[in-house]
Amino acid sequence: MKKSLVALAALAVAGIASAQSSVTLFGVVDATISGFSNKAEDKRSPTLENPTFVRRADVTTSQTVLRNSGYNSSRLGFRGTEDLGGGLAASFWLEGALSNDDGTPGGQNWQRRSTVSLSGNFGEIRLGRDYTPTFWNDTVFDPFGTNGVGTNLISTANGYNNPGSVISQGGFIQNTTYARASNSIGYFLPPNLGGVYGQFMYAFNEKTSYDPGTRTPPGPAAFLADPNTDPDPTGISRAGRYIGGRVGYANGPLDVALAYSQSTVASNFYAGTTTNLDTWNLGASYDFGVAKLFGEYSNAKLKQDTSSNFVAGVTNPFGFRNPGADGWLLGVTVPVGPGLIRASYSAVDYKNTGTLISERLGFRPDPKADKFAIGYVHNLSKRTALYATVARVNNKNGADLTVGGPAFVTEGGVLTPKTSTGYDLGLRHSF
Repeated sequence: MKKSLVALAALAVAGIASAQSSVTLFGVVDATISGFSNKAEDKRSPTLENPTFVRRADVTTSQTVLRNSGYNSSRLGFRGTEDLGGGLAASFWLEGALSNDDGTPGGQNWQRRSTVSLSGNFGEIRLGRDYTPTFWNDTVFDPFGTNGVGTNLISTANGYNNPGSVISQGGFIQNTTYARASNSIGYFLPPNLGGVYGQFMYAFNEKTSYDPGTRTPPGPAAFLADPNTDPDPTGISRAGRYIGGRVGYANGPLDVALAYSQSTVASNFYAGTTTNLDTWNLGASYDFGVAKLFGEYSNAKLKQDTSSNFVAGVTNPFGFRNPGADGWLLGVTVPVGPGLIRASYSAVDYKNTGTLISERLGFRPDPKADKFAIGYVHNLSKRTALYATVARVNNKNGADLTVGGPAFVTEGGVLTPKTSTGYDLGLRHSF
């Protein structure tokens, strides 16, 4: 009897194994000692009305921490593929972040990626939470892979890896679908197109909308009593929607890709206003063997649509002028024995962050920032590496981008963000 039960169990396991082609446990544990120093200064000068004016002293906020993900993002994941026959395959991917620096829970929600997909000669259809097409260019063509203090400023200005700096730039609103989008449907071109690849994504906002918009809770009474009151108790509706695509060509040492997206970052259905962040970027890399060169250009612009439901009218016709940002990156990696030297220069130039009148009169030039980063990775094996990175950001005209760490002290606008410097010294192990 016992032998029969063992045989049945073995057959059951064999049946499961034949149906499930592969299941893989994988992950990265990355820990780094990081230091940050962010300096703000008083740029005011004596005036005729106050010739004895004395500037306030500079204020520097600094911090030293042990954190994770300085080289590669710490993660834990499971992925599997089932061969369905006839060229079809079903796959799943569950991947969550790890906070290995302090051991707090971080991976149970699978926020990095949680998808199920069906693939074949037609390509792949993928459902769930996944990387956005526009983010891929920012990370693939960055020598630092948008990790650590070396992360390029294009990525930082879009609100990723930085504590909300973009919110303060003339109406910019943090983009929650910059790196990943939830509730998405994705399509990937098949890999047999002679080097051509592509990804297209649509993500649902899953919000409740009302037609007519005047029926949006708490109703027109509250709005008419105080036009400044947001009639939507959740603050926004329809935000979280994403639509975008990426098409590229990779053959030998060359890789080039163009991406575009539209993210709904704010919306007031009752008032009839919707704010979208339109982004496009073009990136490329070329591997010469002795060195690999990277380059990227990015353009992001906020656009606000107003429908006929807009009751309150435009209170400031010069205030919202489609603020945006242009960004660019030049980078290089150089293999040296078992190691790799990495370096990049990136910059961001904000547009239309002030009112039309203030800019025309020269009262507020557009904020801008640039960044230089250099680092070295020493591979102890294929899975284990030591690394070091240093980076510095220079802010101008009110830009407040950092390499990370504490926020600038501005004292209500008296002090202006100036420089941000940081370093990473870390160990990465993958499995």
